[in-house]
Amino acid sequence: MESSTKTSPLVRVRASELEGRGWLNTGGAQLSLEKLRGKIVILDFWTFCCINCLHVLDELRPLEEQYKDVLVTVGVHSPKFEHEADPVALAAAVERYEIHHPVLDDPELLTWQAYSARAWPTLVVVDPEGYIVAHLSGEGHAAGLESLIPELIAEHEAKGTLHRGDGPYVAPEPVSRDLRFPGKVLPLPEGTFLVSDTGHHRLVEMASDLSTVVRTIGSGLKGFADGSAADAAFNEPQGMALLPGELAAAIGYDVVVADSVNHRLRGLTLATGEVRTVAGNGVQRLLEAGPARVNDDGASTSDADLGTAPLEVSLSSPWDVAYSSVLKTVVVAMAGTHQIFGFDPASGAVTIVAGNGLEGLLDGPADQAWFAQSSGLSEDAQGNIWVADSETSALRVLKFSPDGAVSVETAIGEGLFDFGFRDGDADQARLQHPLGVAVLPDGSVAIADTYNGAVRRYDPATKQVSTLARGLAEPSDVLLDESGEVPLLIVVEANKHQLIRLPLPKNALQVDEGAAQTQRPKTPVAAGELALTIRFAAPTGQKLDDRWGDPTQLKVSSTPPELLLAGGGTSVGLSRTLTLSADVPEGILHFTARAAACDGPEDANGEIPDHAACHLYQQDWGIPVLLSADGATELTLDLRGMD
Repeated sequence: MESSTKTSPLVRVRASELEGRGWLNTGGAQLSLEKLRGKIVILDFWTFCCINCLHVLDELRPLEEQYKDVLVTVGVHSPKFEHEADPVALAAAVERYEIHHPVLDDPELLTWQAYSARAWPTLVVVDPEGYIVAHLSGEGHAAGLESLIPELIAEHEAKGTLHRGDGPYVAPEPVSRDLRFPGKVLPLPEGTFLVSDTGHHRLVEMASDLSTVVRTIGSGLKGFADGSAADAAFNEPQGMALLPGELAAAIGYDVVVADSVNHRLRGLTLATGEVRTVAGNGVQRLLEAGPARVNDDGASTSDADLGTAPLEVSLSSPWDVAYSSVLKTVVVAMAGTHQIFGFDPASGAVTIVAGNGLEGLLDGPADQAWFAQSSGLSEDAQGNIWVADSETSALRVLKFSPDGAVSVETAIGEGLFDFGFRDGDADQARLQHPLGVAVLPDGSVAIADTYNGAVRRYDPATKQVSTLARGLAEPSDVLLDESGEVPLLIVVEANKHQLIRLPLPKNALQVDEGAAQTQRPKTPVAAGELALTIRFAAPTGQKLDDRWGDPTQLKVSSTPPELLLAGGGTSVGLSRTLTLSADVPEGILHFTARAAACDGPEDANGEIPDHAACHLYQQDWGIPVLLSADGATELTLDLRGMD
């Protein structure tokens, strides 16, 4: 979870004007804060690659509906990746995620800089007179906004500065298609293919020609409901995994579906089209259950076996699923918590297979590894699980030793802010937000390199990367099709709303369009000592959980590593003195802060009750810095607080 601050009522800060390349969802009109005067405005700084930003879109929908006559949400799209600056790609994303409010295209980060945004997502609340009343980063602020908005309504109705009526949103013309932003594809034993028709909130079984619809599963209405093929409801379903026949016969369903926005796993019986929920309670796994405290390795005490009551477990945006022949379980790319989960259909057990929940790229033992919005999974002949780790633009792999230990390795990728389009040696190769992965007959790995519009290939034997196809419209999945005489690739081309077959070329392309880093304004800092402080205020009704010592933790690192001479590593507490090298002119400081708080106190001694609900707050920052003689010697960030 990311930072938040609320402005002091004694300081009235005028909101900056909204500047960018253009507007979407306004019917061609150009908006300004002056035109929005009289409304409560929420500026939502987002980028369409970011799972946390997608969560916020859903958090805001009920508020937008409840207060539609006084509240206007304005999405400010400030891209992280190069592809996201493409206006055509942005328009597709606005349609894909069913955004029903105006969106400002801000590719140069002009409005982002004017509002001092430092993280995706960031929310800024502007009152009807044009003054900033709250500045919030991260997700999970719906409850705070539910309190703030009525206060603003009452205040400005009394002053006569609130204007009720319709907002500036203009709905685009609807388009009819068989598929709408399809996500993943699964081959079925009968020779047909099951497609997650993500934009239509359903599954579609396609004939072998990839265009004829055999049947649909799900009503096509966004929602959640179990039942028959006609009555069941999904919310942006993604990956699907076919279970072994013997297991499927024993449990009564054949396919596990990652129902991403419902935060659930669903079970599909192919013979009848019946859909059931097999894991997930529908509550997004934002905060860890307690008692929560921080361990030295960065994991919380709740990062363990999650139990055998799968319908009581909270999940977070499951994006892909694959059956592991080694673990005898379904592995789940849990994009929202940056982890790989396990679900055993036979016992109902839900476990964490890899990842401690910190966002980034870190290899090693599974419980200490970092992932970043993993979105694609595939098992190879040796039982390794290959992972498309989208936010680090990386290809990762889970390896299993004979003694049962699991480790994580990176085949391609450098970090959260590194991407590009470069073939060749894997340690220098670059991807851009890959979403899908498939193992080829020779043991190499095909990658749906989504934002590069390409299918790439990694050869584990030679550690070389090449390009199999390019010029595609956001390929979201890739599948090896061995149904014919010659193996082919099936590619889900999401932004063309279709599936296509491609031959495996005899001679792959070698592309080098360079490596890049996310470009954001750099913070000037001085070489030498830099005092870092992370401010944290537990929400009203909670207190820090100090029953086992200091309940806070700070992890610090840098890119390049040489930038940070001292002060790196993980320790308790939310303040640290760093030492920056004068020999490194610029870089990125990476911070991860955690704090554990519990509901209470409620007993006579002011202590946290034994059975209080506890929460783990987390924020990840990547702060680009520029070394300067007159740069800052102090840096203060906020973990949470809107009370």
